[in-house]
Amino acid sequence: AKAIIIANGAKRRKLGVPGEEELAGKGVSYCATCDGGFYKGKTTVVVGGGNTAVEEACYLTGFASKVYLVHRRDQFRADKMVVDHALSNPKIVPVMDSVLESIEGSDIVEKIVVRNVKTNEKREIPLSGVFIFIGTLPNDEYVHDLLQKDEGGWIVTDASLQTSVPGIFAAGDVRDTSLRQVVTAAGDGARAAMSAYAYLQR
Repeated sequence: AKAIIIANGAKRRKLGVPGEEELAGKGVSYCATCDGGFYKGKTTVVVGGGNTAVEEACYLTGFASKVYLVHRRDQFRADKMVVDHALSNPKIVPVMDSVLESIEGSDIVEKIVVRNVKTNEKREIPLSGVFIFIGTLPNDEYVHDLLQKDEGGWIVTDASLQTSVPGIFAAGDVRDTSLRQVVTAAGDGARAAMSAYAYLQR
């Protein structure tokens, strides 16, 4: 090919705990914006400690009656302003120094088991929804070191979506971008297609 557009998207990083795969779409979610409305008046949990996790926990309080926020360390990695805003919300219950051990339920999520990493004590928390925000990974393993990537592994592009290799373009969630949504990926696709066409004309 004389021009290539890489548009393989990204995948959510998973915990790999029992029940996660089995209950995906049945109470386990990776997008509060997509699924938050299903939990009106219910109890949920957000797993993670970065900006995305804390912000999504705040978003969920618009629906859920209670949002547990489970983080493996004693301090959140999110910006102080974001954390302060979250902790001022009475619906958010932080569960620090803890990891999710399992997600349990017959056909839908019914509870989680968390373990305190300092004391090894386990506890069950009854709830209806589990939202996991522990990072996102690009689907670009096959690219290896062919293209320039940032420290997170995302493909670096210029304004025309050209990568570091002439003739190779990248569009959507696989590239270094501030927003990963369907609408922005579709826009990227249009720009990349026009850029590839212009490259071929040259």
